[in-house]
Amino acid sequence: MTVLVGKQAPDFDVKAVLNGTEIVNSFKLSELTLKGKYVVLFFYPKDFTFVCPTELHAFQEKLDQFESKNVQLVGVSVDSEFSHFAWLNTEKNKGGIQGVKYPLVADFNKTIARDYDVLDEASGAAYRGLFLIDKKGIVQHQLVNNMPLGRNVDEALRMVDALQYFEANGEVCPANWRAGEKAMTANQAGLDNYFG
Repeated sequence: MTVLVGKQAPDFDVKAVLNGTEIVNSFKLSELTLKGKYVVLFFYPKDFTFVCPTELHAFQEKLDQFESKNVQLVGVSVDSEFSHFAWLNTEKNKGGIQGVKYPLVADFNKTIARDYDVLDEASGAAYRGLFLIDKKGIVQHQLVNNMPLGRNVDEALRMVDALQYFEANGEVCPANWRAGEKAMTANQAGLDNYFG
């Protein structure tokens, strides 16, 4: 598996559905970072499946929190924009994702999943990859789950908080750190102080 942390996030220019209602022919990752946005780019296997709608709704439930931190959520699967649109127009109680407002990217040619090294070639679907991209377009965090294993959206938010805290303060964030908790300087004195 390719480790993208510390590297420029692979750009793309593809079709997507915005705000759950509008199909666009050109959606570029680089335009988000040019606007000074952080990006949480997450892959899910397929539309109209089972774990996937739970994740997409869980991200939607926390959308305001991501946006308050200047983070753009972007979902990606190997389905077409038309499949995304149909799923977005299917009620939640029927397995749909009606009400999801963040962009859903159509990786119909599977190039994005390959570029991020999350494509399961045997099934033709993407693993549950998540990439936290900073305002300069650099991948700062990546996590990949197998298809049956749903993600923890609160952990994605925690990683955003940790990155933004480090950028603002220069202190590193220890294990299980949460916003408002004690961080440390990255040296022996900082470690001694943290445990002292």
